[in-house]
Amino acid sequence: MFESIRKHQRILLGFLLLLIFPAFAFFGISGYDRMFSDEGVVAHVDGDRITRQEYELAQRRQVENMRQVLGEKFDPRIFETPEARSEIVDSLVVQRVLARRSAADHVAITDAQLRSAIAGIPGLRREDGTFDAERYRSMLAAQGKSELGFEAEMRRELTLQVLPDAIYQTEFMPRTVLERLIVSNEQRRDVRELVFRAEDFAAQVKPQEADLRKYYDENRNAFLVPESATVEYLVLSRAGVAEQIALKPEEVKAYYEQNRARFGTREERKASHILIEVGAKMTKEAALAKANELLAKLRAGSDFAALAKADSQDPGSAAQGGDLGYFTRDTMTKKFADAAFALKDGELSAPIETEFGIHLIKLTGIKGGSVQPLEQVRAQIESEIRNQQASAKFAELAEGFTNTVYEQADSLKPAAERFKLEIKRFEGLTRTGSDKLPADSPLRNQKVTDALFAADSVRTRRNTEAIDIGDGVLVSARIADYHPASHSKFEEVQERIRAAYVEREASRVAVAAGEKKLKELLSAPASADGFGAVKSVSMVTPGDYSPAVVEQIMAAPAKPLPAYVGVDRGAAGYLVARIEKISLPPAEELARRRPEYRQQANQLWGRQVLRDYLAALKAASKVTITSSPGPATDPLR
Repeated sequence: MFESIRKHQRILLGFLLLLIFPAFAFFGISGYDRMFSDEGVVAHVDGDRITRQEYELAQRRQVENMRQVLGEKFDPRIFETPEARSEIVDSLVVQRVLARRSAADHVAITDAQLRSAIAGIPGLRREDGTFDAERYRSMLAAQGKSELGFEAEMRRELTLQVLPDAIYQTEFMPRTVLERLIVSNEQRRDVRELVFRAEDFAAQVKPQEADLRKYYDENRNAFLVPESATVEYLVLSRAGVAEQIALKPEEVKAYYEQNRARFGTREERKASHILIEVGAKMTKEAALAKANELLAKLRAGSDFAALAKADSQDPGSAAQGGDLGYFTRDTMTKKFADAAFALKDGELSAPIETEFGIHLIKLTGIKGGSVQPLEQVRAQIESEIRNQQASAKFAELAEGFTNTVYEQADSLKPAAERFKLEIKRFEGLTRTGSDKLPADSPLRNQKVTDALFAADSVRTRRNTEAIDIGDGVLVSARIADYHPASHSKFEEVQERIRAAYVEREASRVAVAAGEKKLKELLSAPASADGFGAVKSVSMVTPGDYSPAVVEQIMAAPAKPLPAYVGVDRGAAGYLVARIEKISLPPAEELARRRPEYRQQANQLWGRQVLRDYLAALKAASKVTITSSPGPATDPLR
């Protein structure tokens, strides 16, 4: 339903723009090719620096997130445009001003909120819904992060969300505005169409050679063959370095022995408990006496689950007969865990005191605790060792690679021989890349193509510098053969010229015929003769009309009826629409849809209020960008 709002914002939200402050302008996109200052600073916010390292980290995160979403369809070049760079800088500025505002307002994330957020990370819950602490540690180890570092980083990110979430989720569109929006979106117009198709007028266009040559002269750039080059390039990657590392069997075995705990399943235990709380209502002595009384009943044969339901003061487990499910040692408080892991299956514990009170524990299950044999995890271990060794070795090789391609810049061969790399070759590369390139080709990276087509590179045919394209990959390339941009000769593209000329002129004739007919109808409305069958059109149900046509039909004054509106469809010709009836769906149908409208309209309104809030924060801060501002961007899109 609300998809039409997103598609037809100009007509549906035009009146809203009179009621809502316009979205604020963030920093422009022009000049971002010279993004960084000599000190590697992207921007200053109230004197605080946003560094190039912060920018590159944010860019890598966005690249990786998009890669996970799009898979093989992902094209990293989308992050190398001035627009993408601008948006990343904008987001960093917003984060900085939000961080300062949050600190000033003493916004804080509680430990409980942090735990809840971590538990919500996909993949960290077992099938039974419990949190998998071991998997959490493995995830952090794979990312090279400590628990304290990761949790501090996540706490900062959650803090930045508090103020925007509070604004976004608590703003509501005024009811009168909502009702006007619903009416605008749901209004139906019955129309008949009279189409003037450009192709129907093509036969009337009789171009002479002089016409075609004039069209060619006026549109020479439309027949331009872009510059292109045959390029050679080398790729030094951390992954490639890892593949070249030979491992000794004793290395693998030693790594296995040092990390045995990681290659097995941790022992888990299932238990039920009865909790007697110690506090204002019951002293420790009384609680212990009560626990011993219950223990005597259990040893005499009483049902543990029945006693737990009747006497346990743990609100989370009493109703389940005290069942706590499976847990690892580190998920319980130490005294409780020590007692539970000392029991045999089916055994009862003596009363155990913890900070929560006095517990009686019954062990009801044991699983896990096994270690995978070396051969089952050999491939994983070899990969981990290679990656660890490759990280150190890559840093060393990268320096040598960078120096070699620079010092012996007339050829890539010395670097290829020294570092055992293959010189790859590609023909037909342009400044904008090539559709023939594989999705993961480094030549799709805009940094590489920019360096290749730099004036000096084209003139000297020397190696580019070693270019870091992220993810542990360095690239150096050179132009082996260059073809400058050129205009196609008239004779070579004469048929293309003829087709383009006929299309343009036929469209003009169709539009002129349509406008003439519209003028006649507006001055003297006639019958619907010649018009097509009735179509019911609305923002919700556009039928086979394009958004542009629907917008003009719905925006046209419709008094008196029939009303007429003309739509110039460019190369497709002209459309005259006859509006014969305007109606709304039944009231009960609108009532069913109103909750969905309210929800999505509130989101739309909240986004706008959030924009204004962020604009106010920015306006109250002294923000300096290292390049000139250009067209506005919107960080909430």
